[in-house]
Amino acid sequence: MRDLVLLSVLPFMLYFMAKRPFIGVGMWIWTALFFPNAWVYGMAGNIRYNLLFTAVAVVSYLVMKNKPKLELGTLGAMVLLFFLWTTVSTVLTLAPPDRSWEYWNRFAKVIALFVFVLLIIEKKLHVDFFLWCVVLSVGFYADLEALKFVLSGGGHKISGLPGHVLGDRNELSVAFVMTLPICYYLLGEYGQRSRIIWLGLLGTMVLLVAGVIGTQSRGGFIALAGLGAYLFIKTDRKLPVLLLIVALVIGMSYLVSDEWSSRMNTLETADEDASFMGRVVAWKLSFILAVQNPIFGGGFKALETFSVWSELSRDFFNYEWFYTGTALPNTKVARAAHSVYFQVMGDHGFVGLGIYLACLIGAFRKAKRIALSVKRAGGPKWLRTLATMLQLSVFAFALGGASLSFAYFDLIFALFALLIVLEARVLPATLALAVAPNPAAEPILPARVELVK
Repeated sequence: MRDLVLLSVLPFMLYFMAKRPFIGVGMWIWTALFFPNAWVYGMAGNIRYNLLFTAVAVVSYLVMKNKPKLELGTLGAMVLLFFLWTTVSTVLTLAPPDRSWEYWNRFAKVIALFVFVLLIIEKKLHVDFFLWCVVLSVGFYADLEALKFVLSGGGHKISGLPGHVLGDRNELSVAFVMTLPICYYLLGEYGQRSRIIWLGLLGTMVLLVAGVIGTQSRGGFIALAGLGAYLFIKTDRKLPVLLLIVALVIGMSYLVSDEWSSRMNTLETADEDASFMGRVVAWKLSFILAVQNPIFGGGFKALETFSVWSELSRDFFNYEWFYTGTALPNTKVARAAHSVYFQVMGDHGFVGLGIYLACLIGAFRKAKRIALSVKRAGGPKWLRTLATMLQLSVFAFALGGASLSFAYFDLIFALFALLIVLEARVLPATLALAVAPNPAAEPILPARVELVK
């Protein structure tokens, strides 16, 4: 049934994407995060939707009239510089070249999305549609899985779809947290227009929180707690947000299992937790990899190559100040870095890490700058809220990603692009419209009458 539904609407989707390039970009992120091939079978399951929608978006842009001027700014230049840096590190990779270039190819697609968001998205309608596509991908999956979790009384364990960018439950939980602020913005902007939309978005926010709990991810829980605290500080509606947080805490307490409580309690005694200290060992080896290759690092997946892992382990005791307790490097298999920061450090060196951090910090500050500009100019509240919520999404990624190998996630680079668009196109146009004189409000002067003698 799902196959027939998707195949029947596919021609219409392609038609509208061809007519409106911003729809193609929105569907591009939707396919990247939703992974439609995992939901259908037969002929519908053999179609490469992401490639198809990407191609349509690119072609529709090429034939588009009155193309917007490309605005990069400092943040855009840093993102492209980071991509260039990863290209050089891939050329010099210590991992098997085929493996590194395969991962580089995936990241190239992420950067392609980043570029086409800059090329196509130019006004509020485009931005909102893009964000709706994020909610209808990550949020939809959270709705389904979290409902199973709630209806099972907390027994269902949430995990991602096999073979998907969000296949790992820890990465999925951070994506859930990043989607919460987006839902908050859309709720304030569209919730008053329809009772169904209001209930749907509010319910999705609740289920996103339940989804984070259901993944049993410690990194996701830390990101959720940090987001809740930061949202309370940033929002103008402190009482409703506080009541919502309290209600969620009380409600989720009935779904929390002893296993979940045990996992979260290890946060207080991290140095005694074998799993956590195993991550610290991977962080230390990533650091050693960067020390030995400080400029370009070891390339994509270098640390996860066992020959590289073994060679780095020889210098493990040369850095005793990097505390790992009693944990030692695994002697049979290599492990991932389990931190976006150590991942980039090992993959692309200290210089690459510096560029990556400049992107994260630049995006965070850009969102803050947009919100302040709107406030000072007396601009519309929706734009200020949107900038603040995107800032919170970046914050959630930066916090939750500290314990995940998730540095090249599609959504974070798409948010970088949206913030550039907001500052370069949406903000000037919106403020110009806000201060423009309203002809209808001007007094109507009586017509001059000339007397004919």
